[in-house]
Amino acid sequence: QVQLVESGGASVQAGGSLRLSCQVSGFTYSTYCLGWFRQAPGQGREGVAAIDNDGTTAYRDPVKGGFTVSEDNDKNMLYLQMNRQKPEDTGMYYCAARVATPATMMLDTADSDFGFWGQGTQVTVSS
Repeated sequence: QVQLVESGGASVQAGGSLRLSCQVSGFTYSTYCLGWFRQAPGQGREGVAAIDNDGTTAYRDPVKGGFTVSEDNDKNMLYLQMNRQKPEDTGMYYCAARVATPATMMLDTADSDFGFWGQGTQVTVSS
């Protein structure tokens, strides 16, 4: 059974930093992609950052240069380091895992019917 459990969400001031973590279990595919998505209040879910089994990363344009996605294969962990945060970064952050999906395509769809998803962790950035 595949499980993804996010943690690390919090309330921070604009300009601050936060690191989200996602514990991945039961996902044993050699070709895969792990990603972070977010959903702001009243808006649809959107892709934020992704990393695939080749180590290729992809980012949504507004977060480039401020966010870094990484994984620790030994610990089955996915991370999202968020620096220089802005109020528009506020939202529920979800991690997701998909099979045989390159990072460059992972963020194209936020449909929860595709892949495995965690329950989310809340990030609030105040100005």
